[in-house]
Amino acid sequence: MQAFPGQVNTATTAGGQTSGPVLIHFDPYYVRTLPGMLKVGQMLLNILGFICIQISHINSHSRCGWYSSVSMAAFWATSILLACYQFHVVEKFQKIPWLKIEFIYCAIITACYLLAASLVAALASTSESLGVAALFGFLAMCVYGFDAWVKFKAWKSGDCPQGQRPSSKPVSTVGSPAGY
Repeated sequence: MQAFPGQVNTATTAGGQTSGPVLIHFDPYYVRTLPGMLKVGQMLLNILGFICIQISHINSHSRCGWYSSVSMAAFWATSILLACYQFHVVEKFQKIPWLKIEFIYCAIITACYLLAASLVAALASTSESLGVAALFGFLAMCVYGFDAWVKFKAWKSGDCPQGQRPSSKPVSTVGSPAGY
């Protein structure tokens, strides 16, 4: 089909994105989305709780060790996930069930934080920093729990974790070229 003079045919997917490979690029606006804000909040709570444990005079206690392990494992795993979303790695590898993986991860970290914060809260009378660490642990538990709920809802509704699912069915549109 011939276009009118001064018009150009472009192929887009049914979802509205132009067809072609997804490029890995930095997206500074991801941290302004709800999932991005949750990840930043989780990382902040993880590191604050870890610092509170480390400044305690009984930081070598096994309960403190468990809390430190949970907070650092969660910090690094969440950092990696944040990087994957900010650089659109998740969008590049859409065959991986990202929402299901994140739901399971957030649910496990929620349970681990419940245990770790409870164990440290029982020692809070020996050190003020342990009481603050327990508070950060319970807050992290709530944030990870909320994130697990959000991921579960998105997973069950078939949402795409980032971007739009590629469509194999191109839709042709006719538009004016740039500058006309």
